[in-house]
Amino acid sequence: MGTSVVFIHGLWIHSVLWRPWQELFDKRGYRTLAPDWPGDGRTVAATRADPGRLLDVGVDAITDSYAKVVKDLPDAPIVIGHSFGGLIAQKLRDRGLAAGAVCISPAPIKGVRAVPWSLLRSSFPALRSPANRHKVVSLTERQFAYSFGNAISPDESEKLYSDLAIPSPGRPLFEASTANLRRNSPTAVDTHRGDGGPLLLIAAGKDHTVPPSVVRGAHQLYVRGGAPAELRTYEDRGHSAPFDHGWLELAEDTLAWLDDHGLKPRR
Repeated sequence: MGTSVVFIHGLWIHSVLWRPWQELFDKRGYRTLAPDWPGDGRTVAATRADPGRLLDVGVDAITDSYAKVVKDLPDAPIVIGHSFGGLIAQKLRDRGLAAGAVCISPAPIKGVRAVPWSLLRSSFPALRSPANRHKVVSLTERQFAYSFGNAISPDESEKLYSDLAIPSPGRPLFEASTANLRRNSPTAVDTHRGDGGPLLLIAAGKDHTVPPSVVRGAHQLYVRGGAPAELRTYEDRGHSAPFDHGWLELAEDTLAWLDDHGLKPRR
């Protein structure tokens, strides 16, 4: 059995985004899984048709759901997450459940101070009303184009919106936005932990939703805490980087990074 890789999606995008990555990683000898968030439908259409199952789903519930999947595997897997999936990947690593983690444009962990304007604007569809903390929120095509599709063509953004966009719970955004005001936050991780396996943080230079300064802020927390973490920035990419036309570059670079850190598939 090959080394397991668990892919974790973020807000507003279905887990189907990982299918090209899974096909590539499977061919290289890994065993891949891309579980859904609790409440997601098995398909984009199913999630859109019944979004009520996502009501009030927060960071802890999502983390616990993935932890259950991970604990059923024969060995600690590599976890690869995008956006809030990148935050969840760090939390799984913090729990000692991951052999290594790759976090693409990860949502801010507690302690990150950077709050760029574009992050606030991208979060506004949920944060504009306190009631949305307990509701499910959808993006319009225009909002998606700003938050995800600003570094690609309008036609490609429209296609990605049509193929991948789903409603998502508002609660994770409220938890992240208030993290530094609370003693205990679901978005907290131990950045002093040095035994959680290799960690790669990936920033996208044109990302509106998780700007590079946010990812750099997380990296600085790990550096100050003495935990091993690497930072890479793709200057011309946006928040759609892992599932737009340039996904293969990130995937191949991730495979090379795993190889460099001894996280090769077992034969």
